[in-house]
Amino acid sequence: MSALALPSTLREKIGQLLLLGFKGSTAAETALITRDLTEHGVGSVILFDLDMTGTVDSGAPGKRNIESPAQLQALIAHLQSCARVPLLVAIDQEGGRVNRLKPAYGFPESVSHEELGARDDLAFTREQAAATARTLAALGINWNLAPVADLDANPTNPIIKGKRRSFAADPEKVARHAAAFVDGHRAHGVLTCLKHFPGHGSAAGDTHLGFVDVTSTWHERELTPFARLIASGHCDSVMSAHVFHAGLDAELPSTLSRAVITGLLREKLGFGGVVLSDDLEMKAISTRFGVEQSIPAALNAGVDVLCFGNNLAYDPDIAPKAVAIIERAVRDGRVPESRIDESCARVLALKRSAGLIPDNS
Repeated sequence: MSALALPSTLREKIGQLLLLGFKGSTAAETALITRDLTEHGVGSVILFDLDMTGTVDSGAPGKRNIESPAQLQALIAHLQSCARVPLLVAIDQEGGRVNRLKPAYGFPESVSHEELGARDDLAFTREQAAATARTLAALGINWNLAPVADLDANPTNPIIKGKRRSFAADPEKVARHAAAFVDGHRAHGVLTCLKHFPGHGSAAGDTHLGFVDVTSTWHERELTPFARLIASGHCDSVMSAHVFHAGLDAELPSTLSRAVITGLLREKLGFGGVVLSDDLEMKAISTRFGVEQSIPAALNAGVDVLCFGNNLAYDPDIAPKAVAIIERAVRDGRVPESRIDESCARVLALKRSAGLIPDNS
């Protein structure tokens, strides 16, 4: 975008570090996210089919952003037209139960990671991922928050095993299928995100619901899929887990831990790209750390993009609040401005890799 003014001020750079969820499925219903894009320079959005913050008369969740292919394509085009810098448009489209684009809305069926791993046919995994990526690309979705690189390491795990989200218990098999999944997406120009670092598969709890301690269950082999995929170049971005491991950091959960994000992921495993936080509104973070504490801590840990799904608790002003918190933290010396510069540069590099920004800009 030769006519595009890339972020230059601190506020503009901060906006690129935010990934926001929002209410509304049509241009007319999206005044708040439009404000966040135009006034606060938000760099990324995340889509959900269900609104978990409110219910309809039946007691079920209401609709959020997704009703049909044509509607969603129009919504994304509207959001892109409002953005200062082309948006990363994210979705959790793993397949199986973690599936925002459901057949009920006119989208194809999808296959879970567990089913793909059980079949153990890398060509089939690649084909299924390519089919997903074709659907995403046609809609304007450029960032799939998948594959799951967690191990099937605990039969009672409610959020990984319970939702059939792991390819296998064997880390090498997970790495192979995750690589095939990434290849299928790259064939159609869709970015991927390995999750959840440093491993959520051995956990006995769900970080959506509260504090999860994996100190006694986590094993170093949970790093293997991440290490393999980083080494082979199959890693566009990585999502952090909110799990706590006293042996890795005696005080902070992984998302807020410099020892985990910078020490382990960046320095030991050599990952230099975008690190995305899992949703900072999940109770593993929100019940112990307010946003005034969690936002600066995540940035100092080495996280680049802060996710506020706005779908566990809804805050219409999360964008201006987050921008103000980061501005104060930089001004007060709690977060070096160089951290903002580093993260913004990584986000812009990811956008260039997706063809959203020309290489010469």
